[in-house]
Amino acid sequence: MIEFAWPIRVYYEDTDAGGVVYHARYLHFLERARTEWLRTFGVEQDRMIAESGLVFLVARMVIDYLRPARFNQELRATVSAAAASGARLPLQQEIRDLSGTVYCRADVIVVCARASDLKPVRLPRLLTEEWSHGHP
Repeated sequence: MIEFAWPIRVYYEDTDAGGVVYHARYLHFLERARTEWLRTFGVEQDRMIAESGLVFLVARMVIDYLRPARFNQELRATVSAAAASGARLPLQQEIRDLSGTVYCRADVIVVCARASDLKPVRLPRLLTEEWSHGHP
């Protein structure tokens, strides 16, 4: 699996009263990385909805919070795709600092669905072929 990484800077607004990244903010960081990862394959989600009527939905996410990140830290949010099947795309994601220390780890299942009724549909073949090769 080829890994994609997106840079994240922790802003004051990302932290809680204790000065550490609020747990829900990791979801934002992970989402940004997935969006940018899709862009490397030429997938713009607004265009995908308009042109093909398809959306990606998070169906499942299991997160392990391993250590607290703090204000002004430079982090990387990663995405690695496992083999896609049918409508499902399993992803592994991590939030790491620049030295590679892992702060958060997530197993994510994304499904492809029709925007009109949110019913799952098979992932477009072009994308599954791209993802199986790990590069755009």
